[in-house]
Amino acid sequence: MLTNKIFTFWPKTQALALGILSVGILPPYYLLPLSLVCFSGLYLLLWYNPQKKRSFGIGYWFGFGHFSIGLSWAANALLIDAETYGWLYPIAIAAAGLFFGLFIGLPAVLSTFFKSPWSKLLAFTGLWGLSEWLRSFILTGFPWNLLGSALTFNPQYFQTVAIYGTYGLSIVLLLWSILPSIFLFHGQRSKVCALGLFILIPGLIWSYGYSRINQLSPQFKTPGINIRMVQPSIEQDKKWAMSALEDNFARHIALGAASGLEKVDFVIWGETASPFPLDMDSFHRHQVLESVPPHGYLITGLVRVQTSPYGELLPYNSMLIINKKGEIENYYDKAHLVPFGEYIPLRRFLPEWIKPITNTVANFQAGPGPRTINLGSYPPFGVLICYEIIFPAEITNSNQRPEWLINLTNDAWYGDSAGPRQHLIATRLRAAEEGLSIVRVANSGISAAIDPLGRIIGQIPLNQSQILDVSLPSKLSTKTIYGNYGNFVPIIFISLLIILAIYLCLHKI
Repeated sequence: MLTNKIFTFWPKTQALALGILSVGILPPYYLLPLSLVCFSGLYLLLWYNPQKKRSFGIGYWFGFGHFSIGLSWAANALLIDAETYGWLYPIAIAAAGLFFGLFIGLPAVLSTFFKSPWSKLLAFTGLWGLSEWLRSFILTGFPWNLLGSALTFNPQYFQTVAIYGTYGLSIVLLLWSILPSIFLFHGQRSKVCALGLFILIPGLIWSYGYSRINQLSPQFKTPGINIRMVQPSIEQDKKWAMSALEDNFARHIALGAASGLEKVDFVIWGETASPFPLDMDSFHRHQVLESVPPHGYLITGLVRVQTSPYGELLPYNSMLIINKKGEIENYYDKAHLVPFGEYIPLRRFLPEWIKPITNTVANFQAGPGPRTINLGSYPPFGVLICYEIIFPAEITNSNQRPEWLINLTNDAWYGDSAGPRQHLIATRLRAAEEGLSIVRVANSGISAAIDPLGRIIGQIPLNQSQILDVSLPSKLSTKTIYGNYGNFVPIIFISLLIILAIYLCLHKI
């Protein structure tokens, strides 16, 4: 049979090519028709190569291509000091594929236990969703580029994340993308069912999104608190240069103090915006008062230092709130640190030859986790720093739910790449999942104010030095199923798919 010969000829090479091609599905490219080619192709490769070792290899090499290319932007950070770290660039790209490829190899090999077309389809989609969830916490987790993010080209297509989160949206998109492969199998009823689902799924997703947006949009039109976002767009190689620290600091102050400050409630600077420890440095803290609203607050990122009982200095990637009197009102310490960026896992056990390199990476301490900050009569809010925003169901304090969120970040490490754009997409998905307004402020990147439906109210483009005053909607949050129950919802969804797959397998459907 011709189909059999095609999909058994160098299947791992085909899988690698499809994995690389699948990167085009994701933001900022949104070449959605590729999903039909890539995932139907992957499914057929698994179908015609049912041996466990072969199936694992097919899934693994698909994942290697998908993640090594899809995450290649992250290696741009090594080029900031190319003379020292540039040699690590290809190693970092390969390492991403080698490790994260396992998360596609796993559902691929487990799907070999399902011997009928529909059971294998449902099992593989459910196991893919399970794998995305596992990727969010294994070895501290990195749930970047969840497949569901491919539907963020229009708010109407990702509103269902309010029910089952981005993991659920990934499953639905994968299921839809594999359906065309069913037409290669015998059985008129199966083909009719596949065609019906192929038409019905996007229709239901769009209808729900259209209805939800029309129903809730009027609630978010009344202006509420006023925010000034400050994006100075300082290049990373100049951000911590000793000769530039004062100039960088003055640049933040001047932007924050621009005309109209008296109408603002919060001036927000990005991650580690202040190069000085303002909690201890009263001289520089007095200088920032120029950028504090008369009746509001300055919120800034900075490195906060505490002394341990043994006299050791412990750095934290933090957020500080300063009032017009120069008093520290509150703070937040980043809890979810970036491995190899903010700390080195198992640093003490590393071989001596690599320690000179790893010693250039700070050994930040982790904060206790999400917390809700109450500030006078303002609605309570939560703070997330940098990539803490990418973790679904882990961005709010479950004991006291905030009414809105602030995300401080710095994407200057990654230049004009897919990374900053995908980081913004993750923020929009979290807003829609939780039903919370989010203000995202970047040192350099894309700063944006986002409503509880994941729509952008206003933004500062990538790598532009600018301020933007926005008025958040008076209604800052709306309850969602996912916001209330978190990942319990997609796990139930995954379980039902796998149970149905087992049933269909037993009945050879």
